[in-house]
Amino acid sequence: MGSIDNYIIRSTLAAFVLVLITLTGVIWMTQALRGIDLMTNQGQTILVFLSVTGLLIPLLMLVIAPIALLIAVIYVLNKLAADSEIIVMSSAGMPPWRIFRPFVVVTAIVASLLAIDAAYLAPDGMRRIKFWNIQITTDVLANILQRGRFMEMEPGLTLRIRDRNPEGDFVGIFIDDRRDPKERLSVIADRGSILKNESGSFLILDRGNLQRFEQGRRDPVIVEFDRYALDMTKYASRSNNLALSERERYLWELLWPEPDDKHYQSHYGAFRAELHSRLVAPLYPFAMIVLTFAFLGAPRTTRQGRMYSILMAVMVTFTLRIASFGLTVGAAKMPWLTPLNYALLIGSIIAGIMMIVRGYSGEPPPRLVETINELSARLTRRLAPS
Repeated sequence: MGSIDNYIIRSTLAAFVLVLITLTGVIWMTQALRGIDLMTNQGQTILVFLSVTGLLIPLLMLVIAPIALLIAVIYVLNKLAADSEIIVMSSAGMPPWRIFRPFVVVTAIVASLLAIDAAYLAPDGMRRIKFWNIQITTDVLANILQRGRFMEMEPGLTLRIRDRNPEGDFVGIFIDDRRDPKERLSVIADRGSILKNESGSFLILDRGNLQRFEQGRRDPVIVEFDRYALDMTKYASRSNNLALSERERYLWELLWPEPDDKHYQSHYGAFRAELHSRLVAPLYPFAMIVLTFAFLGAPRTTRQGRMYSILMAVMVTFTLRIASFGLTVGAAKMPWLTPLNYALLIGSIIAGIMMIVRGYSGEPPPRLVETINELSARLTRRLAPS
């Protein structure tokens, strides 16, 4: 590749990465705020919060990456046009497809990343989120042990914690055990934490005392301890059976599902729609960028011409994306929509290539230009100081 190709590739990739990080960060923040209860209500650490919510990023990138690439290409093409670089390259005899070549390279890179994301990264993040949610929400120890509340774990067993520290450990634990009618146990500890291993789940108490009141004895037996373990296995996770939905399956699991999979049998349409949604994911960048270049790749000599081309490119590509999304959703119940989705995307790519090869200028109609100029002049006169 020559210096022109390298220049366009570097500019487009840099703009793409910047837009992708910005859009992903903003949307991730809005989604992550929904999981803030992991820290406030369930005593999880900031590291757990960031780890769980960060698993959403691969799924978000499936939607955001084509849009980020579209914005990057529009920015680079508009910059090349504003600096008259497209005009110079065209005057030097460079055909439109030659200018388009570096954009194809960038699009191929993004499409490859989207294919990997759709096949493995996004479903892997979704299933990890599900694992975290099940581990947290089905664990009674993480949900019932709420600070400042007396919780009856079972008849005769009451437990209360005063607070949780930032690390998720308990502070100020009180346990009252009256399950044995012949004796009563009261346990007070400064700190506590949950330990899970192969043997089960245990509430580990640090620095406290145990008071045993036995029937027939006047004085209690008091034992001070540095560490005391209370078996809480029966209150721990209720189920480890993970039923993965179609969005949480890897691509190869959608291609070759287990015949006896009950979820697959009862959601066959959703599995089929999700499979084809993953397969068409790499086509979106190609369709959107080919159409964008078809509108913006030709030399422009007026600002109105560039703005009109940008507006047309944005309208066409977003209409394409919305139409494809509608076909994908509808394909779950109407399988005949799936071929239409492929036809829409492939047809858009072919139409865009034909526009590029034939040198589509995309100039706005003269009447539209006159109308825009008149409106601009009127607005300028009204805003001008008298």
